[in-house]
Amino acid sequence: MSFSVFSQTKKELESQRKKFKSEIIKLNKLLFDEKKKEKNALEDLRDIKQKIDVRNKLISTINLEAKFLSKEIKTNEIKLEKLHKNLADLKADYGEMIYKSYKSKSQQSRAMFLLSSQNFYQAYKRLEYIKQYASFRKKQGEDIVIQTDFIENIKDSLVYQKRVKDTLILSEKNEKQQIETDKKKQENLITKIKRKEKTYKRDLQKQIKAEKRVANKIDKIIRDEIARANKLARAKLKSKSVARKKNEFILSPEAKALAAKFELNKGLLPWPVKEGLVVRKFGKQAHPTFPGITINGTGLHIVTSNGSNAEAIYNGEVLNILLGSGGTKNVLIRHGNYITSYNNLENSFVKKGDKILTGQKIGKIFTDKISKKTKLIFVLFKNTARLNPASWILKR
Repeated sequence: MSFSVFSQTKKELESQRKKFKSEIIKLNKLLFDEKKKEKNALEDLRDIKQKIDVRNKLISTINLEAKFLSKEIKTNEIKLEKLHKNLADLKADYGEMIYKSYKSKSQQSRAMFLLSSQNFYQAYKRLEYIKQYASFRKKQGEDIVIQTDFIENIKDSLVYQKRVKDTLILSEKNEKQQIETDKKKQENLITKIKRKEKTYKRDLQKQIKAEKRVANKIDKIIRDEIARANKLARAKLKSKSVARKKNEFILSPEAKALAAKFELNKGLLPWPVKEGLVVRKFGKQAHPTFPGITINGTGLHIVTSNGSNAEAIYNGEVLNILLGSGGTKNVLIRHGNYITSYNNLENSFVKKGDKILTGQKIGKIFTDKISKKTKLIFVLFKNTARLNPASWILKR
């Protein structure tokens, strides 16, 4: 049982290592490949910090994997030592048995051994003994062959394990060198930011206020859409006394079923992009550079490849399409009493009232001309309450 758990843990570490390596490749592709016309030191610093964090996780995983291999190698070396001793004992016993057999159990002595029996029963028992002795001798020889093969397998396993460990140690060394390079860039950016700290802080505060205004505007539009949808629902039901709470959708049986299915898929819903990297998480969080400044992630900020499209994460209906100050679009899709928001689109392939299917392309994501980043802001609501989208989509 302990060996099974040990093997499973090693497999998990190997899987983690591959995941972090893949994430670093994705980071380099999505955040560092494109040459920017104008550099934003704060953004660059955040990107480098994210890459350093992933590299540190990768190094920790490599260290754990190397420790497991060291333990495995030590166990196999002890096992090999015992096997060699057992094999030596087996060979010694077998040699002694063959020698005694040669001295005392010639064909003539075997015949005499049988003929000197006092009765038929004793002769039968002596014959059985001779057969068993011959069978035992054969088994001893087979055991020596099996034990020798087993030792060779252990030796091969040790050679492979030592080679893997050497590769891991070399990989760790390379990752540490990369971190040192990234840390030098990080220090240069921090120095640059400190020279213009007031300007960067002022711009940051403006950005935070602008994001808050946009969030409030979206909140109001959603409240208005809920009120409009509820008015239509009451008219359809021909009743003004339909039980409801403030700012919550009145759900038809179909809408209830859709919302229930949406909830059942929590943690299993697809990403709104084919390939993406989260650069800002959901919720309030301290700014990575300026202590005392808090930023609020209304959803997930996902950087993706240039030319990518946003895709619906579930069946639904287009609730509204909002126009941003820079001409970008935000498509709101209703799934019962849940709403998904696909913000920062260059254009939209859908219109208000359209029925949408899971995976359907919603619109092309806008690529910033200066930063060269293609970023989708993905937000999830239940009625008017914002939820953490990371808890609803598949983990990558």
